[in-house]
Parts: sequence; structure tokens; C-alpha cells
Amino acid sequence: MAEVVIGKLSKSFGAVEVLKDIDLAVEDGSFVVLVGPSGCGKSTLLRSIAGLEPVTGGSISIGGREVNGLAPAQRGIAMVFQSYALYPHMDVAANMGFGLKFAGAPKAEIAARVQEAARILQLEPLLKRRPRELSGGQRQRVAIGRAIVRKPQVFLFDEPLSNLDAALRVNTRVEIARLHKMLAATIVYVTHDQVEAMTLADKIVVMNHGRIEQQGKPLDLYYRPANLFVAGFIGSPAMNFLKGEAVAGGVGLGADGLISLPLPPGTAPGAHVTLGIRPEHMRIAAGEGGLRLPATVDLVERLGETGFVHLRLASGAVAIAEIRGETGLKTGDRTHVALDPARLHLFGADGRRLG
Repeated sequence: MAEVVIGKLSKSFGAVEVLKDIDLAVEDGSFVVLVGPSGCGKSTLLRSIAGLEPVTGGSISIGGREVNGLAPAQRGIAMVFQSYALYPHMDVAANMGFGLKFAGAPKAEIAARVQEAARILQLEPLLKRRPRELSGGQRQRVAIGRAIVRKPQVFLFDEPLSNLDAALRVNTRVEIARLHKMLAATIVYVTHDQVEAMTLADKIVVMNHGRIEQQGKPLDLYYRPANLFVAGFIGSPAMNFLKGEAVAGGVGLGADGLISLPLPPGTAPGAHVTLGIRPEHMRIAAGEGGLRLPATVDLVERLGETGFVHLRLASGAVAIAEIRGETGLKTGDRTHVALDPARLHLFGADGRRLG
């Protein structure tokens, strides 16, 4: 496998700049996941690495070799797309070996590589079947097998599980994680699914408007988001945000009262700030005082042992708190929500994290 290094990469479609000064290092053998809203540039970045999109500026190196001027077939990559792109008239074995056959590889080598990939992906009983005889999950495994037989330096996945139902997504996600460990593969993976990102990635790269907002280990981004965008994007349900003002001794939330907490150095009194806290760090609590806010229940969302209460605070702001077990709460109930003081996040008027 190989390291991928991207430096000051830019890409424009006419006057529209879709990638802006992208700096990214994908270490040899690592699993890097690109996430972000639709249109943020994550798939364009993946296609640029693959050579399917010419870049406007900057450099891309794979295994220490700059590949900007190389065709996709010369870059040592294999790409797995959202659509399986299997040939309907070919059986599984022929689909998996087609790229090698097109490249002129000997028949014996093609057969050996197809058998090895089929063993890894548990496709051996399916080698003689046509794509129409396979389930969605099996078709995606064939598409992954087609990538494996090429023995690439880098695997590129572009939302490979988005066409599968929930159960198949879970199963195939486990298989991809197992495959990464087995092959010690270098993988760059695009998804809109946060569960995929959090469970598969060694490093998550959060993109927005063609830029990298933050990159790092999944839990680093979850517990210490660099700005409001990352804080709101990573996590489901999203982090709760309460707008307020820096005052002596904490943050004033208007009708919701004062949250007492030490302000980071340099935070001027009167500055507009946003207080953030995740649903699992809020709990329903009786009484007042401390970090407790009065609230009215809008909706109780039961998901089994756990669930979420959608709340409306005195100021009109909305928040979500996680619940466990039976609570007896129902729409319209008045209650109080307690905030874990060790789990509060503070952001400035520019959206950046304070402290």
C-alpha cells in the first residue's frame, strides 16, 4: 500500500471553485473518511485523487510519486462506486477479472487473483452467477472484489453503501472493516453516513464549501469540534446550541437564565457566544438551581431502552436530551433539564471554538 499526500489542491469548474487549498495526508495503511453536506466537494476530491477530474492547482502524490499528470490506470488506485457498474452479461468471476483481462494479464494469473478475492469476500459459491441473481450486498462485494484483484496501492470508495438497506449497510460495513484489517489497505472513503464514518475511520475529514473544516480521530472531532459547523455536523442527533452573551461568571442566555462557567481568557464581557452541549450530556432533572434550565416537552422519541426528549426552553430555543428507561414524560409536560458542566462547548461570534 502507499501514502497519499495532497498539497494546496484546488479545482474549479469555470468560475466556480469547488476545492480550495486542500492539504491532506493519508498515511500508509490508514482508513480516512471524507464527510460533509452535499456539494461540499468530497466526491470531487476523491475523483481528483483517482485522476477522473483534472485539478486546477496543487499536487497529489501516491507512494511518494506525484500523479497529477498520470491517467487513472497509472496511479495504482482502484475505485468502488456508489453504483455497482457490473456487466450484466458476465458472471461474477468474469466481472471481477475483467480489468486484468483488459490489461492483458495471463489467464492463470487472472484466475488465481479472482479466486483469492472471492475467498476474502466469501464469494466463492457465487462465481458462476450473473449480477441479476445477486442481492444488493452481494453485488457490492463483487464490485469490491473487482478492486481487490488489481492489487492497488490505494482503495477509493465513493458512497459504496448508499444503495443498500439498513441491515445490509451494517453487514457490508463490517465486511469493509474486516477487509481493511486483513489487507492493511490504504483507503479513502466518501460517505454521508456518520455511523459509517465514526465506526470505520482512523481519521475523519470534515469538508464544507470546498474546504477542510477539521480533520482528526473520530472521537477528537466529536468531543472537541473546532467550530460550530463541525459541532453541528458530527453527531446524531446534532449538538444543541444556545445563543447567549458573555457576562461576569458565565454565559447569559436571556430568558433561560445564567450558565455559570469559567470563560476562556480574552473573552470580552458582552461578546456574543454560543453554548453547545450534546443530547447525551443533558438529562431530565427535577428542581432548579445549578446548571438546570426549565423546559416544556415537545415530543418524546422512544427508541427502545434509550430515546430522546425534544424540549422547548423558556427563551423559545429548542434542545434535545437523551433519556434512558421509563420517564413518564409526555408532550406538554413542564420539566427541568440539567447540563453536564464538564461537557459544555463554547464558540465565539465567528463560530470558532473558544478555549
